[in-house]
Amino acid sequence: MKKLSAFLLSLGLATAQADDLLHPVADQLRGDWGQIKADIRYRYEYVDPEGDTEEAHASTLRLRLGYLTPKFHGLQGYAEMEGNWEVGLDHYDSIRNQRPYAVVADPQETELNQGWVSYTPVEGATIKAGRQRLIYDDHRFIGNVGWRQLEQTFDAVTVRNELLPDAVIEAAFLWRVQNILSRTVDMTSPLLHITYTGLPFGRISAYGYWLDYADRNDSANFALSTQTYGIRFHGRQPLTDWLAGIYHLEYARQMDFQRNPNDFAADYYRFIAGLSAFGVTVKGAVENLTADHHVGFATPLATLHAFQGWADKFLKTPQNGVRDVYASVALKLWRTTLMGVYHDFRDENGDERYGEEYDALLTRRFGQHFSVLLKYAYYNAKGFSVDTQKVWGQVALHF
Repeated sequence: MKKLSAFLLSLGLATAQADDLLHPVADQLRGDWGQIKADIRYRYEYVDPEGDTEEAHASTLRLRLGYLTPKFHGLQGYAEMEGNWEVGLDHYDSIRNQRPYAVVADPQETELNQGWVSYTPVEGATIKAGRQRLIYDDHRFIGNVGWRQLEQTFDAVTVRNELLPDAVIEAAFLWRVQNILSRTVDMTSPLLHITYTGLPFGRISAYGYWLDYADRNDSANFALSTQTYGIRFHGRQPLTDWLAGIYHLEYARQMDFQRNPNDFAADYYRFIAGLSAFGVTVKGAVENLTADHHVGFATPLATLHAFQGWADKFLKTPQNGVRDVYASVALKLWRTTLMGVYHDFRDENGDERYGEEYDALLTRRFGQHFSVLLKYAYYNAKGFSVDTQKVWGQVALHF
């Protein structure tokens, strides 16, 4: 522990000094001519599953480089390339390279990550077309999977309207998703998301997502075609001068859609309650994804790593559903975040225990441009999958 503390202190001093040196560089990357955006992220990931699968060691470097034009009569454009490369240890199965190791889904690829044009006819209303990042709420249904080295982006037309008082209306039509494996999947999928912020004790969102996977050459994806309707309420309320309450309620209903060969109707529930004081936040929660006719509630466009444990054991809902009862403690102090999370996983009714998981996180920002991360996950199998440990170390530079 002393060695780790000394390492973090020395790293903090070095990166703080480097951050000061980078301020002039950052200033030169923006001007009347537009802005150059850059993001460099090195990560080491270790995966140790119990059984015959060989442990994985993945050392990768991700680079994003983009150019944002200035606005001209409401028009603006952005183009961004993204690449991920193996640096040193490459003993892992990226799914694309099919090596005999545990999976780390960070293939070595270079791609066009974003390329869009937007038009803002009046302040508060924007239309955007092209390959773009798309995130609704907390990524639970629609997200960019920013945790992985290659993020998920969408070929789409999107509309954002903030002209009505205390309301944000977002609509999109997706015709393709470029996923974290740098593969494109065709779809014809309209999305609608409405948020009302005028309540004194929180915000309420309603949404409808109609996912139609349309590539006849990849009919396996037809089973992901679903229609989902939901409502979400999230709030934070001061209780005293130093104590605040946190609460979250969400419900969604999902059914088969278009070419989906299954006939099902499943439900989604999430309840969160917590308290926050002096930089410490404690939460308890229940998240339940049910199943019908052995088909589980699916969120294929979500940032799945952020939910149901960082060991990624429940990226696909089991045929008997999954109920995740979890608790977390987080401390934020001096640009440092410490977090611990415990999960108890069972089937949707709580009759069958799948396993439990222990997660831990340490992140620290140094100035505006540097950040470091240490992360750990241990899944203890009771009746689903196998015991698995994962460790991550990461350094990022962004401006």
